Amino acid sequence: MNGYNFIEMDVIRWGEARGIIKNSTSAAQVKKTQEEVQELVNAINAKDKYAIIDALGDVMVTLTMIAAIEDVPLVACYQAAYDEIKNRKGYLDANGLWIKES
Repeated sequence: MNGYNFIEMDVIRWGEARGIIKNSTSAAQVKKTQEEVQELVNAINAKDKYAIIDALGDVMVTLTMIAAIEDVPLVACYQAAYDEIKNRKGYLDANGLWIKES
């Protein structure tokens, strides 16, 4: 096992220790997620790999806080999203638009 297997619980414990899960709300964490997504956009535009990694991690932490506040395992959300898309057929065109197969 590598160190990534328990990272969700590590992040949850971090959020619990700081009162985020007990005292924050999903709405407050969504605002924080939006701020972190903007940092990700800026990092992508700057082609700054370190900043991209940092911003992606920050987005994931805020999403983990939301999942913990809502008492749903983040991995269950990830699984539900995958189950929804796994059988979709289509392609991404040259303009970046998803074209569904009929």
